[in-house]
Amino acid sequence: MDLKKAIIPAAGLGTRFLPATKASPKEMLPIVDKPAIQYVIEEAKSASIESILIITGRGKEAIENHFDYSYELQNILEKRGKREEVEIVKKIADMADFFYVRQKEALGLGHAVLCAKNWVSREPFAVFLGDDIIISKTPCIKQMIEVFEEKRATVLGVVEVVKKDTSKFGIIKGKKISDSLIEVSDIVEKPEPEKAPSTTAVIGRYILTPQIFDQLEKTKPGVGGEIQLTDAIKSLMKKEKVFAYRFKGKRYDIGDKFGFLQATVEIALQRKDLGKEFKKYLKQLLNEK
Repeated sequence: MDLKKAIIPAAGLGTRFLPATKASPKEMLPIVDKPAIQYVIEEAKSASIESILIITGRGKEAIENHFDYSYELQNILEKRGKREEVEIVKKIADMADFFYVRQKEALGLGHAVLCAKNWVSREPFAVFLGDDIIISKTPCIKQMIEVFEEKRATVLGVVEVVKKDTSKFGIIKGKKISDSLIEVSDIVEKPEPEKAPSTTAVIGRYILTPQIFDQLEKTKPGVGGEIQLTDAIKSLMKKEKVFAYRFKGKRYDIGDKFGFLQATVEIALQRKDLGKEFKKYLKQLLNEK
């Protein structure tokens, strides 16, 4: 069965970016000239994912509006002869079939994924976390789909982190199959460095089999009093194999202010319309210092 569905949890409060997120969803904060969540959806589209369910909450209406048609804006742009801008606006709504479900309580990532059970039905699906923007020649999720098509099992995107940061991630232990692939034998949510089974951390890309919902329904609140997806994956391993994949690409953690700045600067430098002039400006700025 082809993987055609994806879930993007987007119900978080974005407290690390206050006051900017007091009235605006953190997912709509721009990286150069596109909302952060659009980069994630473009990655999904590049892997032929057709249907996207965004898990939202109160105050997230701007996300729905962004991925809808804006006839008033299109009409104004057309009257002004701005055909290029009209096409840019229209393409946003045409990227995928968008669906929305509200997570009525902030009960964790596992609970957010469980909100999608009826929509997913019994199909494999991808999960994208909007805090992770990944720039790569071959889209990260496309790399992972290739692994899924071979193994027909859950695939987790992973990176290596420094030991002191293990308490920020789900950390895996497993058997190395190749330089990029690990068969997972254990996974622990946000362990302290001295208790971490490794420094291989799960980041915001997952391909999950529908059996994960059976485990999520049985999962009790864990770290932080939340229903952790990590705990459900650990239970799932008792019934089927789970793999971790070290993808090729550059990950930006835009849930962190420094990571957000990194993404903004480096993505701007890669732009054909901005990169050269922006690089010149940065050099001048650094020389002045």
